[in-house]
Amino acid sequence: MATPTEPETWKAHWRCFLACGVVVLSPFQYGVDFGLIGGLQAMPGFLKIYGYEAPGTAIGWNIDTTRQQLISSLMTLGAFISSGTAGFVAARFGRRQCLWAACLLCMISNIIMMATEDIGPLYAGRFLIGLANGYFMTFSQLYIQESSPAKYRGWFLTIFQFFTSFGTLVGTIIDWATAKRPDKSAFLIPLGMIYIVPIFLTVAMFFIPESPRWLILQNRQEEGRKSLEWLRPPGAACDEELKEIRAAIEREKELGSSISTLDMFTNPIDRRRTFLAVCSVTLQAASGSMFVIAYKAYFLAMANVADPFAMSNVLSVMGILAILFNSLIVVKFGRRRVILMVGLGVCGVLQMIIAVVYDKLGRTTQTGNVLVALTCLYMMSYNGMISSYAWLAGGEIPSQRLRSYTFGMAAAVGFLGAWITTFTAPYFINPSALNWGPKYGYIWFPSCFIALIWVFIFLPETKGRTLEEIDEMFEQRLPARKFRKYVCVGHVSAEQKNEDRRASSDNGEKNTTEIHHTEIKGL
Repeated sequence: MATPTEPETWKAHWRCFLACGVVVLSPFQYGVDFGLIGGLQAMPGFLKIYGYEAPGTAIGWNIDTTRQQLISSLMTLGAFISSGTAGFVAARFGRRQCLWAACLLCMISNIIMMATEDIGPLYAGRFLIGLANGYFMTFSQLYIQESSPAKYRGWFLTIFQFFTSFGTLVGTIIDWATAKRPDKSAFLIPLGMIYIVPIFLTVAMFFIPESPRWLILQNRQEEGRKSLEWLRPPGAACDEELKEIRAAIEREKELGSSISTLDMFTNPIDRRRTFLAVCSVTLQAASGSMFVIAYKAYFLAMANVADPFAMSNVLSVMGILAILFNSLIVVKFGRRRVILMVGLGVCGVLQMIIAVVYDKLGRTTQTGNVLVALTCLYMMSYNGMISSYAWLAGGEIPSQRLRSYTFGMAAAVGFLGAWITTFTAPYFINPSALNWGPKYGYIWFPSCFIALIWVFIFLPETKGRTLEEIDEMFEQRLPARKFRKYVCVGHVSAEQKNEDRRASSDNGEKNTTEIHHTEIKGL
């Protein structure tokens, strides 16, 4: 039997870490795809097939604006569609089944992209891989949110963002290694790497359980219990956690007419939670990050930066360092609302400075060096203070019975924002269009500060709360400013219950002793 303190250590939770570690390969796959595709558009080997020769540009080749838009944005359009329908799919299929479907879609799309030299099938492959990525990002986060204890949930979501950025780094490194190849092997080798994660993920998911909350929501109580017991350490209060989950779901069913998409809008409490979840995830797009992430190699190449592929790797590394700093320090001591506001403010200012520097100094070597430095700071601010917490807030806030619907909609709107950015960015940065280049930052400065004001007014603080406690606070209709200090009464954490049981046990022994002495004295 485990000691009372054992379930609170991360070593005791090793099986939960293992399960979430397998699922977190999903955002890694998404990051790899983003890193690879963004670099292909700056490769002569790719542009010889899908672009045209342009001696006046920094790399001697260019790509048509429309093709550039569609290659990048069709992926996010596919992700928008798949994540938007996630609630309907999740009503019938589990989190693992949907991730298996994503793996299959990913491999099919990659076969199409590698087997063609025509632009039409390439577009089709990008759209299909977008459908896969939407499932990867939506259902992996749902699994993590629903399977991890409140104590480690923020940490797991930081790992989620780390793997997204690490995947992007791996993708850009692969591009850097193959970019100088003169033929189509320059991009076929990177595309071939896309098979690795889906194959491994497909096999590994056979060895982890389904989300316990999804099973309980489907009224599969015994399977939910077994899943929870597998994920929790020996000696953990699984029965009590199971009762809390079941009670929270039943109470939510009483508040809503049914489990349907209409509840997200007709029920005042769920409507608020839908609004908050959608806007939280959209903070990523509002920061202008997709412009930097999707086109960084092309953006740096056209800005006359020396070795844009190497500099893309530097940007990715700096972003990862920011996430590591976040996981070691900020997750433990920082509040989410404050972190998001600081991140949005810093990113907005950096976007403005980048635009002003390029506008005033033009395309010079000195400007290129300054742009790399400022963009590094931007990626560190975005990864360390916005991306992790935007997804985290969007996943924590939805109600339990509507989580797949609400989070699916939030992810869909987030991908829609990303699609709008990736679709419109070529008009601004491509030399054959407006040729703004880094001056595109003028648009994102006000966007960041509008998002900052929204966080200050509307977003509640949910750090350290169980999903059941978050339910209680929304049911009490608390304003955002009161969430942090509110003391929950309907849902008590497992840790607190252990302390209460120990205290009760000690008091019981003390009372028994006192009664015994009183009886002896009476005799």
